[in-house]
Amino acid sequence: MEKHDCVIIGSGPAGYTAAIYAARADLKPIIYTGLEPGGQLTTTTDVENFPGYPEGIMGPAMMEDLRKQAERFGTEIRFGMVTKAELSKIAGEYHKLTIDESKEVLARTVIIATGASAKYLGLESEKKMMGHGVSACAICDGFFFKGKDVVVVGGGDSAAEEATYLAKLCPKVTLLVRKDHMKASQIMQQRVENTANIEVLWNTETLEVLGEKTVTGVRVKNNETGEEKVVEAEGFFVAIGHKPNTDIFKGQIDMDDVGYIKTKPGTASTNLPGVFATGDAQDKHYRQAITAAGSGCMGALEAERYLQEYEVAVES
Repeated sequence: MEKHDCVIIGSGPAGYTAAIYAARADLKPIIYTGLEPGGQLTTTTDVENFPGYPEGIMGPAMMEDLRKQAERFGTEIRFGMVTKAELSKIAGEYHKLTIDESKEVLARTVIIATGASAKYLGLESEKKMMGHGVSACAICDGFFFKGKDVVVVGGGDSAAEEATYLAKLCPKVTLLVRKDHMKASQIMQQRVENTANIEVLWNTETLEVLGEKTVTGVRVKNNETGEEKVVEAEGFFVAIGHKPNTDIFKGQIDMDDVGYIKTKPGTASTNLPGVFATGDAQDKHYRQAITAAGSGCMGALEAERYLQEYEVAVES
C-alpha cells in the first residue's frame, strides 16, 4: 500500500495553495482532485477580487495557474475522488484513504480541502444561466450588477445579507421568500426592512429564470393565490445555503450541525492528530477564494510542523 507524508483532498484555492506550501517544504504532497477539479471557481466567469490580477481573470484560468504552480514545485496531482476515510486518533499513525472505492493509500497528514457546494433550486433555466446572470455569491459577483435590478431568493440570514449587500450596488433588489415569514435573525430582518430599495415578495416561489444569453427576469408564483408574474431583473442570486462536502468524515471528526468541520481557533487543526481542515469545508462565514487560499497555507505549515514533531518523537 502506498504511504505518503501528505495527502490533500480537494483542488480548489485551498487545496492548491496547501500543495504549493507543502511541496516547497519537500513533503511531496499528493492531491486528489475530486469530481470537480479546480473547485467552485471553475464555474465562475470573471474573478476580479483575487490579488495579483489587476485586469481580472476567468475562474477556470485562475485555477489552471494555481495547478501549474503547485506542479512546478513537485506536487503530484491525481484525478480521483476520496470515497472513504479512516482517520486515526493516535498521533503519528497513518490515516487510510480509499480512492474511487477501490485503491487504498496511507497518509501521515491529511489536508481536507473538499469545499462546500451552494444549494440551488434545481431549475433547468437556473442551470442554463449559471455564470450568465445566475450566481450564489453576491460578494463575488455583485460588482458586475452595479446599477442593475436583481432578484435574491431565500429567507435566512444568507439571503438577508446578500440582499442588503446588493442594495448598496443596485437600484432595486427583490427578495423572494417562500413563506410568509423569514428564518433570518431579527437584526437581519430589520436591516432588510430598513433598506428602502429592497422589496420583499412573501409566499413566492421561483418558476423560471428568463433570458437567452443573460438573465432578463424571473417568473414567479404566489403559492397562496396561485398568481404568476414576471419580475424584471438582470441578476438572480440564490441564497438558500451551502452544504460542506464533508460527508465521508462524519462520525470521525468534530463538525457543527450543518457539517462544517470545526478547527481550533486561529489554526487549521482539527480534533484529530495530523488532520487539517481548510477552505470552505470549515469556513461558513467568508467563503472567498482568498480566505480559502490563506487557510490552505495554514494547513500546509501545520502539517509540516506536525511531521517534524513526529520525526522527533520517533527518533527519541
